[in-house]
Amino acid sequence: MTDFNTAYPSIRKVQNFVKDNTPVEVKLLTNDVFAGKFLWQDPHSICLTVAADGGDQQMIISRPAIAYIKTQA
Repeated sequence: MTDFNTAYPSIRKVQNFVKDNTPVEVKLLTNDVFAGKFLWQDPHSICLTVAADGGDQQMIISRPAIAYIKTQA
């Protein structure tokens, strides 16, 4: 099992996005791009909430599937 090591800057950065409710854009290795806000993270996944026609939807994204994360301007 992978440890959730908060000593890594990327873990701390994502945790700040969660805490501050920062809008982000997440691009996956499949070239799919999603915009939303992170709800939580664990050693294996990140939960992103995205706006949908019927209200917000939650998406669980596997960390290895992520190409990049950036804040939205």
